[in-house]
Parts: sequence; structure tokens; C-alpha cells
Amino acid sequence: MRGAVIYAPGDIRFETLDDPKILHPTDAIIRTAVTCVCGSDLWPWRGLEPIGDAHPMGHEYVGFVEEVGSEVTAVKPGQFVVGSFATSDNTCANCRNGFPSNCLHREFMSTCQADYVRIPNAQGTLVATEEVPGEELWPGLLAVSDVMGTGWWAADAAEVKPGSTAVVVGDGAVGLCAVIAAKERGAERIIAMSRHESRQKLAREFGATHIVTERGDEGIARIKDLTDGIGADSVLECVGTAQAMRQALHSARPGGSVGFVGVPHGVAVDGQELFFSHVGLRGGPAPVRRYLPDLVERVVTGRIDPGKVFDLTLPLDQVAEGYRAMDERRAVKALLRP
Repeated sequence: MRGAVIYAPGDIRFETLDDPKILHPTDAIIRTAVTCVCGSDLWPWRGLEPIGDAHPMGHEYVGFVEEVGSEVTAVKPGQFVVGSFATSDNTCANCRNGFPSNCLHREFMSTCQADYVRIPNAQGTLVATEEVPGEELWPGLLAVSDVMGTGWWAADAAEVKPGSTAVVVGDGAVGLCAVIAAKERGAERIIAMSRHESRQKLAREFGATHIVTERGDEGIARIKDLTDGIGADSVLECVGTAQAMRQALHSARPGGSVGFVGVPHGVAVDGQELFFSHVGLRGGPAPVRRYLPDLVERVVTGRIDPGKVFDLTLPLDQVAEGYRAMDERRAVKALLRP
């Protein structure tokens, strides 16, 4: 098969790789229908995460089941499936408590920018659609495997409630999906923090009622202006930088909540400051598997269309251009077709 391999910062190559095989009875092999580049893939691409030895890339996927291990009965060959970037058995204590992304047998996906993918813990990870969806739905279902599920977790962790005011920090694919999630959960005002006109337009389409272009202290001041000097009920931090986290914590009202879902890089939270703020803080890898049945249904019925975050479509063999386009902000998110 063919797949993307990262060798060094800025060096993604499309190569011939060994076909994946069933290694454990809980595995499945899928043929990818579509895959993509994630914003978090840009951290090693930019040299901000160690790469080590050359290795495959990609953790978002939808596709067709080709083969299953002897213990996999939840899905069967020929079915169209959606999974999570974090695999889970869906039976351990952490899974039962609602955190499958912290499954005791978790494996993070990392080989999905390829023609075929081995899915560990397939029994608990994969969700099959009732029938093979039309290709027009594939981008939205692909978004559910990570960015939409992560945006939903941001809203859940930030405790977005009907009638509330929510602030979304970040206008990448996760931030834009977080706007969808805030709207679906009933927020009355959704303030998207964005400096990019095309992303602002999509945020408004997804349900944002206000746009704040300022960042840092100016951005915090603008949020306070919009909330009678108090701050927002919920803040959804979808970036992972120190500035974004500070902006989120200082934009929340006393008693409000911050959901942080951007993988932290250089983030340090002052314990005294957090203590006296009365702001709740929760985050981590999104428990996507918990949300999959609901989100798949919302996409298939047309209630939400997170696939609109894909504004660049490329053949899989041009995966390196997908990285470049996202790094240079020429694209929000690159869809890859095998």
C-alpha cells in the first residue's frame, strides 16, 4: 500500500509501505475512504515535537472494513465505519466512566494517511453506519473521528448550557467544530475569536453570533466588554498555546468553565491564579467514542455539516502539499482521497 511518512520537520514523503495485517484477534483492517491532515500533525511538521525515527502519520479515518480478527463481532467486512483517534475496548472502567480516550488498553492511531489501516481494539472503537453513506457525507463523518468529536468535548468540558454565553478560542477545524457544538448544546451567544475573514465567515455559518479579532489582553478586554465586565459562562480553548490558555482562563467568569482540548505546548497554569479565579478547568484527549453514535446520526440526518471545515481536497499522494497549505494558512483542513 501507499502512505505518508515523516522524516524530519517539513519532510513528509509518500511511500510504498507494507500492507497492514491482523496482529491481534481484536484488530480490524479498513480501506480508507477519505483521510486528512490534522492541525496537531503540524506540531512535528514545524519541529515543535520530536520526530525520532521516520514513521507513518495520520489519526483520522473513515472507511470500509476489509478484515476482522476472531474476537471482532461488532463490525464485519464491507461495512462503512467511523472510529476514534484513540482506540478503546469500550468495556474497561475508564470507558464505562465515559472516558474511552483513557481506556486501559488505549492505542493512539498514527498510520491513517494511507490506503489501508489496522485498527486495534476494533470491537470497541469502530461504529458502523446503517448503510454505506453517500460520498457527500464522507467529509462530515471524517470530521467526527476527531475534530468534531474534539469540538464537542470542548463544549462538554466547558459545560455549555442552553441560554449561556460561550467563547471559542481558536479558528482552526477544532475551533470551528466547537462553534457547532456550542450551538447544538443551546448557547445563546457564541463568540468566536478569529483574525481570518474566511474562517470568521464559516464560524458565523456554524452559529457564531459575535467575532472578536483581538488577541491576548486586548482579546480578554473585548470579551469582558461583551459580557458586562464579568466574563463568559463557558470558554472552549482549541489551540494549545500558552497565549490561548491564558486568554481562555481570563475570559471566563467566576464560576465559569474552560474546556481545553488543544494539545498543550508550553502551557503552565498558575495555581494561585486558578484558585482565586473560581474558574473550572477540564480537558484532555477527547472521548470521541462516547459521542460517535450521536454525532454520526447528526451528520447522516443533515443536522450538522462539520465537513465544511475541509476547504482543500487533494489526492493522497499529494499529502505533503496538504501539510504545507495548512501550515501556511492557505487551508483550514486538507481532505485526502486515496
